[in-house]
Amino acid sequence: MPDPDGNWAGMEAYLRGLAASLPERPRAILIISGHWETRGGFGFTGAERPGLIFDYYGFPPHTYELTYPAPGAPWLAARGVELLTGAGIPAGIDPSRGFDHGVFVPMKVAFPDADIPLVQMSLETGLDPALHLRAGQALASLRDEGVLILGSGMSFHNLRAYGDPRVAEPSSAFDHWLTQAATAPLPERADLLAQWSQAPYARFCHPREEHLLPLMVAAGASGAAGVHDYGELVLGGAVSAYRFA
Repeated sequence: MPDPDGNWAGMEAYLRGLAASLPERPRAILIISGHWETRGGFGFTGAERPGLIFDYYGFPPHTYELTYPAPGAPWLAARGVELLTGAGIPAGIDPSRGFDHGVFVPMKVAFPDADIPLVQMSLETGLDPALHLRAGQALASLRDEGVLILGSGMSFHNLRAYGDPRVAEPSSAFDHWLTQAATAPLPERADLLAQWSQAPYARFCHPREEHLLPLMVAAGASGAAGVHDYGELVLGGAVSAYRFA
């Protein structure tokens, strides 16, 4: 969509530079989106050619005609289920689900050629941060198999507060805490992230935490301290991204 005020220019530039910043081209990508929840366990998309789910309303007609023809990776979905269930975490494959906008919007910017096999992973609808950290730990070996694990959400997600200049102070306080937590060494990082709701202005920044939990999976999949990779104010709110080597 047109962005005449440049509200998303910084985030766009960050995403456009993501592929070139990686040490090597991924064999496949596993992306966890804040827009898919499954009850009683985690889900993985299993289609060979997943379609798109336009799970938004009231936008211009052309936004419902977008394409992102990345191939699926049934082998990766099966491997994800194997790793999670092996760790005692329920998981399954959805053979028909497509990619929601938490997947295809950032992926169209970061990997526009849509030529890397892609699997989406759900959140568990109980939204337990410790469970999502455990899931990441169980999936960590995928990194050694050439899989890039991406968490797609927002570090600040209060839709009613966007655009209000009063948001800057509380969102920056939470962002500062989140950066300290994400960049802390283990096991302190896991302990802090599991208790995210105790952070300053936590429930103001995340009235519901589904957009924060993809971070937990990505953080759980690494034993290294995180790096603050990107940060700015977007529509008045402080947002950040983190990378885990």
